[in-house]
Amino acid sequence: MFLVAVVPAAVYGILSFTVPESPRYLISKGRTDEARAIFARLVPAVDLDKTMNELTLAIETDKKNAGVSIRGKALGLQPIVWIGIILSVFQQFVGINVIFYYSNVLWQAVGFDESSSFTITVITSVTNIATTLIAIALIDKVGRKPLLLVGSTGMAVTLGTMAVIFGTAPLVDGQPQLGDVAGPVALIAANLFVVSFGMSWGPVVWVLLGEMFPNRIRAAALGLAAAGQWTANWLITVTFPGLRDVLGFAYGFYALCAVLSLLFVWRWVEETKGKTLEEMHNEAHVARPSPQ
Repeated sequence: MFLVAVVPAAVYGILSFTVPESPRYLISKGRTDEARAIFARLVPAVDLDKTMNELTLAIETDKKNAGVSIRGKALGLQPIVWIGIILSVFQQFVGINVIFYYSNVLWQAVGFDESSSFTITVITSVTNIATTLIAIALIDKVGRKPLLLVGSTGMAVTLGTMAVIFGTAPLVDGQPQLGDVAGPVALIAANLFVVSFGMSWGPVVWVLLGEMFPNRIRAAALGLAAAGQWTANWLITVTFPGLRDVLGFAYGFYALCAVLSLLFVWRWVEETKGKTLEEMHNEAHVARPSPQ
């Protein structure tokens, strides 16, 4: 398994050398000709002079506000930073990594044999990758917020279904045993959960985190949000083994988090579709509740 993983890791490493430098970084270093060349190659329809002037002005403004920090009156942080952290936490608290990390153990625990469990794990992984392509195709057409709302709804329904199935399954030697109907339904629900996550919260949260913060605090705010995400990931990962005897409760908690994530996005998350990074300069605008 580890040797197989070397192949995509090597491909990733080689392809990383083809990623162009950020034009913003190049302009900040005075390498404007290189920045202009990258824009001309990757975004041929852009108004180069206008874009270069806007970026130069934004960089100069950021330098003047270099002392601005992520600190604020909302429990020590600016509200927009908390929104990013909470988004990150919800991305993990819906239990997605339980499906990935413990998939084969989980399905064996409810009656599938070892071979079938590994096959299901592979199908789940492929499903996650395939559905990410849906997000790539739709994110700039329908927007970030609609995708998150649809994803939260799908996750809430599928996780709720799994909670009911595991919570009502008869126990054999302390483990829930799924019947001929409950087993396939749980398997379908699990994969539809992965579909809902893969086409929304998986990639879209990272896009939002890269766009939602004002330039002058983006690096620090994104770093803090990422730290919150990995902390949440760790908590969910280490607590699940102790919940294997109460799977109905575990998936019920994840379903509740999916519902709360929907309400949170509806109320607090602003759409960033169609906005440049330079337009995300006003923390008050980005952080205020949605008028919906």
